[in-house]
Amino acid sequence: MTDAPCIERPSRRRPLALFGLLAASLLAAGCVVKETKPLPKLAAVQATQQIPQDELLDVAIHEFDPGVPKDVTDEDVLAKRRIYPDVRKAEARMLPAKLRATLESTGQWGAVRVVPQAVQFVDVTVDGRILASTGTELSLAITARDASGRVWINDKVYRSPADIGSYKTEAALRARDPFQNVYVQVANDLLAARSKLAPADRREVRRVAELRFAQDLAPDAFASYLRKDEQGLLRLARLPAAEDPLLERIHRIRERDAGVIDTVDGYNGNFTDKLSDSYGSWRRTSFDAIEKEDRARSQARARTALGAAAVLASIFVSGNCAPNDWNCQRMEQAARTAGTIGGTAAVLSGIKKFSDAKVAAQEVNELATSFQNEVAPQVVELEGRTLKLTGTAEEQYREWRRLLAELYREETGGVAAVPLAPPGAGAPAAAPASRP
Repeated sequence: MTDAPCIERPSRRRPLALFGLLAASLLAAGCVVKETKPLPKLAAVQATQQIPQDELLDVAIHEFDPGVPKDVTDEDVLAKRRIYPDVRKAEARMLPAKLRATLESTGQWGAVRVVPQAVQFVDVTVDGRILASTGTELSLAITARDASGRVWINDKVYRSPADIGSYKTEAALRARDPFQNVYVQVANDLLAARSKLAPADRREVRRVAELRFAQDLAPDAFASYLRKDEQGLLRLARLPAAEDPLLERIHRIRERDAGVIDTVDGYNGNFTDKLSDSYGSWRRTSFDAIEKEDRARSQARARTALGAAAVLASIFVSGNCAPNDWNCQRMEQAARTAGTIGGTAAVLSGIKKFSDAKVAAQEVNELATSFQNEVAPQVVELEGRTLKLTGTAEEQYREWRRLLAELYREETGGVAAVPLAPPGAGAPAAAPASRP
């Protein structure tokens, strides 16, 4: 008789011990806070000596693909994926401007411009697609190739979390973009690709870009100067005479085209500068809101699980009191009731945390909307023509290509002029003139 309680007591305590272990493990999982540290700051490789002028390659960075799914039109669905179409459209011009500034700061390149997609005949062209862009992360897919068709970067993904050091103060945010490491990695990869080319290859790339521009305006006159090799790359077949009057006309038109592209690039720069502060604030507040949302969801899961476990343990835990020990039974019942109430409160707390997460997500959405409202159409006057520089840059540049064709016809009397593209058709593209 005296041994019976000693045999039963451990088995009755085991469910409580297991529950305590479960609760402790769940609590630990819910309360771990991931510490975010400032990222190491990468630096773009700087030029250490002057690059010969005929090897200094110009770079055209096309406006990025915003990465908005074409098959999804529901704004709420996009917002859940943290995609805000108007913000992405603005970023399609702003992020290339960040990359341009990084490339220019190295002294490794000639003219670096942000241009419409229609601009193709440049020494090096860079295309990008936004995969993810929030206050907490940036992910871009980048492709780069030179005028001969040689691929430098093939749809490579560059991804980085935000450097929280940039979010500490307004001055820090202005001094360094939170995703500057992404632009630095792209810049260094472009430089690595250029370094694989011999000086003669770099010079050839420049001449190929020039002759492609000439072929586009006067295909009959310049058709025989380029050929494709066995790899499908454009190569010089022969060079026109240095004083060819037709080539001199092409040079003058190319200079005018470069002026147009410079104006568009300047507008992109002004657009980025104008929205820099508000965009930086949006990113920083978006970072805080997303962190808050993720933290709330994590706490909600932990609290809900703990609460449910506490309720179940209170209901199914075995009794430890003797049948006639009324005081013990009352205490046990009180413990069950307290466990049920406490567990229910934890579940309700978890539900509230999920509600807090939704509020935080809505905050991100509202921040994006307020930023969208600052993106307004702009127009510029250029040589007596008014261009609307927001919206479709392709149409803007197509109109300028029409003007260039008209100028060419005026100067050559219509000889071998490129025909005007019909409305809505893809127009021939042009390239900036080489830096003097």
